Amino acid sequence: MARIRIYTDESVNVAIAEGLKRRGLDVLSARDAGNLGLTDQEQMLFAEEEKATIFTHDTDFLRLAAKWPGEQKTHYGVIYCHQKDYSVGECVRRLKFLTTMLTSEDMINHIEFL
Repeated sequence: MARIRIYTDESVNVAIAEGLKRRGLDVLSARDAGNLGLTDQEQMLFAEEEKATIFTHDTDFLRLAAKWPGEQKTHYGVIYCHQKDYSVGECVRRLKFLTTMLTSEDMINHIEFL
């Protein structure tokens, strides 16, 4: 069972991705991937190609993630958190914990709320 690879979209503070990297997680940010300015659909396609779970503050990803399985498309999951719910540090702690509880296989076509 593979560990979750996290892809943070551009709505997420890059400090979260950096904090997760320092804790040994496999993380890629939209900025680091050169994906700033892509549409949400393009971000989802990129994450799917990378077999990565998207971490986002953008509710549009929830709609896309819910719609894709009905269109015979697979995604590697979406983790959502409202931007004002948690600090950067708390997001890092909760995401790290989540990756100890779930695998990348668990996240296929799955939506998780932080």
